Amino acid sequence: MISVIMLTYNRENLVSRAIESILAQTYQDFEFIIVDNGSTDRSGEIAEGYAVKDRRIQVIHRRRGNIGAGRNTGLDAARGEYLTFIDDDDWAEPDFLEFLLNLLEENHADISICGAADKAFDEKKIMTPEEALIELMWRKRYNMAFPTKLFRRELADTLRFPEDGAYDDIALMYKLLAGAKRVAYHGLPKYTFYRHEGNNSAWTTNHSLLNAATLDEYLGAYRTRTEWLGRLFPDSAPAWRYFEWSFMISMVEKVIRLEIPGCERQLDAMRRELQAHREAFLFAPETLDFEKEWMERYVL
Repeated sequence: MISVIMLTYNRENLVSRAIESILAQTYQDFEFIIVDNGSTDRSGEIAEGYAVKDRRIQVIHRRRGNIGAGRNTGLDAARGEYLTFIDDDDWAEPDFLEFLLNLLEENHADISICGAADKAFDEKKIMTPEEALIELMWRKRYNMAFPTKLFRRELADTLRFPEDGAYDDIALMYKLLAGAKRVAYHGLPKYTFYRHEGNNSAWTTNHSLLNAATLDEYLGAYRTRTEWLGRLFPDSAPAWRYFEWSFMISMVEKVIRLEIPGCERQLDAMRRELQAHREAFLFAPETLDFEKEWMERYVL
């Protein structure tokens, strides 16, 4: 019924916890596809040890690639009616799969989303794709990450993770939500994102790790997102533009306040973009007071 996909790379000290959290699920009708993305430590060997004990586990070893390439390998192997992802340094609560499946089926949804330890709300929302996308971009209840989401496999039939760059979620999650007819969210915490210095998204909680390459990838992905969603949902085009500018002013503030080196070109480009759209940004209904203050202090 469910394909659980996990990519692992050099996580020998953490991967067992992730695997065991899936094997301990109250819902048992799943296959567990573990993609060893060219690990040079014992991560793949540890996964094989679990596969020997549990026939639901399939371990695929591949040459080192980016996260997107590894996840595509998992998608190609998946046979379940529904798909979900777990990261090898995180863990799921025992009723993670049961909760998401019931939430999806009871609400006749294409995607279900649960809360996480750092974003927990005892609140339920049934949304259109446009509403789900707006909620996604506020990043208050759920984020771009693929874990915490369960979705019908046909939604992914025409989607592929990008096989270049380091941050595949930002390039694909909005397209997944846009393809749904109905999205069900209940923010009870059924998943834990383990934040640490070796985490791929560690810079989002430790902004001193921000660098020029990360900024370039995010800025490019957000511009593509704004244009793509503007064509699909033109009535919300001002909101899509706002969220791109909101990211920019946030990055401008961090680069300047933390004196992050090597981002001069990106800083100049973001300032020029914000200056060019000063009125539209400052008077957008979504713009927050602190964003207006940052515009005055760092841009104007």
